[in-house]
Amino acid sequence: MDEDKPEVRKKDKNRKDKPWDHDGIEHWKIEKFTEEDNPNGMVEQSSFATLFPKYRETYLREVWPLVKEKLKQVGVSCNLDVIEGSMCVSTTRKTFDPYVIIKSRDVIKLLSRGVTFDQACRVLEDEINCDIIKIRNLVRNKEKFVKRRQRLIGPNGATLKALELLTECYILVQGGTVSAIGTFKGLKQVRKIVEDTLKNIHPIYNIKTLMIKRELAKDPLLKDQNWDRFLPKFKTKNVQRKKSKKKEKKPYTPFPPPQQESKIDQQLASGEYFLKNDEKFAKKMEEKKSKQASVGMKRKKQRDKAFVPPTEEVKVKQKKVKTDTDVDLKKLKKNIKQTKINI
Repeated sequence: MDEDKPEVRKKDKNRKDKPWDHDGIEHWKIEKFTEEDNPNGMVEQSSFATLFPKYRETYLREVWPLVKEKLKQVGVSCNLDVIEGSMCVSTTRKTFDPYVIIKSRDVIKLLSRGVTFDQACRVLEDEINCDIIKIRNLVRNKEKFVKRRQRLIGPNGATLKALELLTECYILVQGGTVSAIGTFKGLKQVRKIVEDTLKNIHPIYNIKTLMIKRELAKDPLLKDQNWDRFLPKFKTKNVQRKKSKKKEKKPYTPFPPPQQESKIDQQLASGEYFLKNDEKFAKKMEEKKSKQASVGMKRKKQRDKAFVPPTEEVKVKQKKVKTDTDVDLKKLKKNIKQTKINI
């Protein structure tokens, strides 16, 4: 027995080399599907239909000949029903690509959701895909939903434009959906950002991380390293809200609260109920006049305050009172001089 030879497992004895076992093949490369790969075509017919809103009817009528021509190139037939408000795509005998019917279904879905014909037809390319994100049910409150959707668009569509440049995807916010067209990597990023925005996370945080990732990908040294240390970590802040005053619980009593007196009961108690209509009217007028007089007095006092002159503080000069301890030095010096002269 040769000791240099490595031990071969039973499983690997009859194993043949597979064509993808070497490093020369690009595993993620999407090869073009041609008519030669499926010369017999499709066995059965498959079709998809979708509804469109009324306001899209005029645009779809204008564009439909172009849509028909574009889908005819890939062997798919389409039909526009204006009465029912629906679009339908179906395979034909000339269809050779089995996945193209899914792509054409996405085209009519995008057209019904407000996407232009030029952008919608990009989905028919092999490397381009689409994602329709439903955002209507992510937020219950309608006012919050509208505010967060507007936050995603940004002032004059600036935020949406930044997202399109960073993710390399076409994004359209329409009603309760967000339509995105691009690569799988870009669509994944767009979905995350859209869902985070409607969960009250501002899109500027995700835009910053995408910008940093783009710069790091350019550096050949950091290209294959972990980027967690470079990415910003945003902490959620708990904003203190006004504390609502809790109502003090009253002690439990099995008896119901006393019934409040009605207006008639109050009139009976005061004796007003038995007055005549003229007397009641006179009483009301007296009360009204007394209220007017009290309000008029208050207003007059407020008006008179403006004409009252302000009180001026008069400063009184305090005279110094001479005490016995104070000594006049000048007189003292004169007296000393005179005594010296006399001597």
